[in-house]
Amino acid sequence: MLAMQFLREWMEEPWQPVSRAALFGWLAFYGLFLLYAATDADGFLMVDNVNLVTHEAGHLVFWPFGYIIGILGGTLGELLVPLLCGIYFLRQRQVPAVAFCGFWFFENFPYIATYMEDARTVTLPLVGWGNEHDWELLFTHWNVLQYDRVIGGWVRTLGWLGMIGAVAWFAWRAYRTQSE
Repeated sequence: MLAMQFLREWMEEPWQPVSRAALFGWLAFYGLFLLYAATDADGFLMVDNVNLVTHEAGHLVFWPFGYIIGILGGTLGELLVPLLCGIYFLRQRQVPAVAFCGFWFFENFPYIATYMEDARTVTLPLVGWGNEHDWELLFTHWNVLQYDRVIGGWVRTLGWLGMIGAVAWFAWRAYRTQSE
């Protein structure tokens, strides 16, 4: 009961205002990025180099929890970093930062999907300790390797919907801060 009251009060706290210049600047950024991502041919964007670092670090962080979790830890790492950053900025009530972290979280999905879709063919260049393909190992372990492209397609779609959703939320929330 106390937790619900705290959550209700926290949700009613005002967000920090977003200027019109910031609103339009961020919308331009997101529009250009989405255009860049939509016209990308190889499934690996420049920003994915940052995501690759958090992916590899995730393996190290999650390795003590077992072999499968250690392999999955790469993907968990690249998703947890923007998620935790987003939670921090959510507590600060900073609209642009929360939207950016949400966008970043979902921007990982098309990259993850490309990796998933490669599970049977293993043609992507791999980095890390060995030449083990995370999603080949995971899908084989879960007995779903034959569905790598289907699962990857769903993950890619979820990523695009999430990125567009983050931009829509940003526009709505930023507009509301101007009228509060």
